Amino acid sequence: MTDSLGQGDAAVRLVRDERGLALVGDGMELRGDFSRMLPRLRQGRLQQELLVKAARIKGAEAPTAVDCTAGLGEDSLLLAAAGFAVTLFERDQTIAALLADALERAAADPRLAEAVGRMTLVAGNSIAGLAVLPEPPDVVYLDPMFPARTKSAAVKKKFQLLHHLEQPCEEEEALVAAALAAQPRKVVIKRPAKGALLAGMKPSYSVAGKAVRYDVLVPPRP
Repeated sequence: MTDSLGQGDAAVRLVRDERGLALVGDGMELRGDFSRMLPRLRQGRLQQELLVKAARIKGAEAPTAVDCTAGLGEDSLLLAAAGFAVTLFERDQTIAALLADALERAAADPRLAEAVGRMTLVAGNSIAGLAVLPEPPDVVYLDPMFPARTKSAAVKKKFQLLHHLEQPCEEEEALVAAALAAQPRKVVIKRPAKGALLAGMKPSYSVAGKAVRYDVLVPPRP
């Protein structure tokens, strides 16, 4: 199966083969593949992941999270492997299709099935979705695309294909406002290590590494 995408950009297209669904173009290929995340899911390694540290909820036996900007779902997989039930929102229909395909294949892999069984994909806008959640999640996670990523040499070249589809977030204030309105225990925001605050929101604290940092907003409890 082959489908052309974009505004007259026939160079970028979806292709389905025996390995699943892929986005191809410019001599590159992008395919959701959770199996390459397996080294990071080992228990000793998983607990050292900065995202897992930032999202951890003390005393929660079955924590819940909403990933508002799921992309190819790798951060959500880390949270699911750490025990979170994760709802993933992805507004771009092509990226959502790639993610759905990756989840389907991972569900058949006994090394990944338990974690992906805690992941639920919603193809739609998270700002609207947050407003109709049945109950407040423990964590809302935001990873808006970094503006500097578009041509960054530090990013794997194949991820440049995503920029044919989805641009950096232009609704920062609305996204943060919707996240806080959902009344989570934490809002976790992924930023470049030295990047500006998202929507100017000062975090309660941050968990930082060399390349990225996670700003954590802890709203006052009702």
